[in-house]
Amino acid sequence: MTQQVTFYEAVGGEETFRRLVHRFYQGVADDPLLRPLYPEEELGPAEDRLRLFLIQYWGGPNTYSQQRGHPRLRMRHNPFVIGEAERDAWLRHMRDAMDELALPEQLDRMMWDYFIMAANSMMNAPING
Repeated sequence: MTQQVTFYEAVGGEETFRRLVHRFYQGVADDPLLRPLYPEEELGPAEDRLRLFLIQYWGGPNTYSQQRGHPRLRMRHNPFVIGEAERDAWLRHMRDAMDELALPEQLDRMMWDYFIMAANSMMNAPING
């Protein structure tokens, strides 16, 4: 009998997501376009929320839902103007963070495809063009 391994387990569990999200927010902290989208003085609470969400999404503990309920990502992001520039900046910082993880190619691709889809779905401003 084979035991199924979740994506969460395959990439290294909580420590991997902790590293990913921490590195991501290091980039956000110095980004003049993205930093204003995080109204809290410190990025720690946002870092915790994203880390818990990603852990749950990828098959880890459901702490995010226990603490915050259903993710409702579009609703939670709707107060902020998110256009192409914001999406691209967000993806740039996430790509930098992912590159530092050096995940196996297949796992990297799965995660990156998710981030592209998620970033596109958060856009709520007209596309320039």
